[in-house]
Formats: sequence, structure tokens, C-alpha cells
Amino acid sequence: MIQLKIDRSGERLDRHLARVLPELSRSRIQQLIRAGLVTVNDKPTKPGMFVEAGMQVTLRIPPSPSETPLEAQPFPLDIVYEDDALLVIAKPAGLVVHPGAGHSHDTLVNALLAYCPTLATDESNRPGIVHRLDRDTSGLLIVAKTERALEHLRAQFKQHRVQKTYLALVYGRPPTPQGIIEAPVGRDPHHRQRMAIISGGRAARTAYQQMASLGDYTLLRVSPETGRTHQIRVHLAWLGIPVAGDRVYGRRREQVAMPRQFLHAWQLSFEHPSGIRLSLKAPLPADLRAVLDALARRYSVDNKEIAQLLGE
Repeated sequence: MIQLKIDRSGERLDRHLARVLPELSRSRIQQLIRAGLVTVNDKPTKPGMFVEAGMQVTLRIPPSPSETPLEAQPFPLDIVYEDDALLVIAKPAGLVVHPGAGHSHDTLVNALLAYCPTLATDESNRPGIVHRLDRDTSGLLIVAKTERALEHLRAQFKQHRVQKTYLALVYGRPPTPQGIIEAPVGRDPHHRQRMAIISGGRAARTAYQQMASLGDYTLLRVSPETGRTHQIRVHLAWLGIPVAGDRVYGRRREQVAMPRQFLHAWQLSFEHPSGIRLSLKAPLPADLRAVLDALARRYSVDNKEIAQLLGE
């Protein structure tokens, strides 16, 4: 279930929801409205209704009828932490989190169902999933085992109480050694598979800090304070320093060949349902560490300094 408040008046309901919920297409939103799964101020409505600021909207999203039933598929998981309430996975690059169009099998959810068949599930039919990482982004991902843990963790993400730190190698240098990028992110009106900085997009805020300079590249510590789709990649590209190896938002030609986008969910700090604060770290994967080694050699940078920055 998704609940939100209308932030401006004079827009059709279906257009407004497609703007603020880029993970849902406008046609999918219209289907939900016609099926009575969307209410405004607790009353059924129509796609063409014109909204007013302050209205409360609730969406209940059932599994898509065309969606392939979820199947358990056992394959190894890199588990960083686990107890009766939750587990934290170090997701490898290339692994899709949840089945969808073009990826009905071999996803993290398939593996999780094999490992823990009793994972908590809500109306979205995404067992245990609290948040996501892009397919080609590696790093820490929290999975809830129980409904209580699922609700507790999602509330923390909604309230921006989860501290997330990424490592990002960017092409170029930031305008200042540290700073905050604050720009609204929404679906690119010209390329529906991409996100962009657009007027009327959802508020997004990303903090960054320079860690090391490697010739034409800069290693950054990045902390997204909101959780918009592709937020880090879009924000850094907009600042003029795209993530190295990013084939969607990055440069077509770079000085060094990249195996993938250099973005890694490095550290997580959050409150366990028991009330204890957990702080976890996932070391930089071998493919990205090899990139830093190559750049250090190329630009005569002391590799020991990089290792120290990474806490190795």
C-alpha cells in the first residue's frame, strides 16, 4: 500500500501519480484507479479527476496478473548479517532484485525464497524486500523476515532514518570537495526508461565527499538522503561528474575501460526492530577494486592510501 499527499492543485490524478511515482506507468495507474484500488480522501475516484493540494491518496497494488509466479531458486547468497528478524545481503553486480519484465528467474528474490521460504510479503508480492539496488550496483541490501520487521524497516526508509553510504568513482572532479546536490528527480519525458532532473519531479537530496583524486577520476563517498530511482546516478551526472562506467547517464568514452558502473552500496546504519542500532559494511568487490588499482598505477597514486580510505 502506498499513501501520499497531493502537493499541488490543478493536475489530473493519473498524471500526478505518474509524475510522483515513476516506478508505475500512467496506464498501470489508470488500471488501478478503474479497479477501485486508488482512493482520494478514502473515496473511489476516476483517472481524470483534477486534484487539489492536501488531498490524501491511497494506492493498493496487487501482483500483476501477467507476472510469472515467484519460484524458489537456490544459489549462493553473500550474507553479511542475519538473525530471526532480518538479514543483510551483499548483492553482486548483475543480479536483479525482483522478477519483472524480462527477468522472471535468477533474481535475488528467487534465491531468498529458496533460503527462507517464510519471508514477509505485502500487497506488492515482493517477499522481504525493503529497498532496492540497480542491477549493476553492488552492495548492502536489507531483507525482512517478519511482517513486524518489514513495517519497522520501511518506516525508517520513509522517514529517512536509514544512513546509506555509497562509493562512487566519477569521471571528472566535483566543484567542491564536499557538498549537497538538491534537485527534483522524475521520469524523463523523452526517454521513459530514464530518470532526469525535471521541474515537478520528486524532491531529492544527495550529499557527497571527495575521498581521492585519480587523474581524470575522483572517488567519492556519497550519501543519498532520499531514495528516488537512479538518484545518485542522475544527480552526479547533472553535476557534470557522471558515475564511471554508467552506460545510461555517463560518458560514452572514458580514459579507462570500466567493467560496469562504479557504484557500490558500502555502508548501512539502521535501527533493528529490537531497538539496537546496526552499522554494517560491504568491502569493495574485486572488479571495482581492480579498477582503483589500475588507476593508482596509471596516475602514480599510493595504493596504501586508497586501502586506508577503504578501511582495508
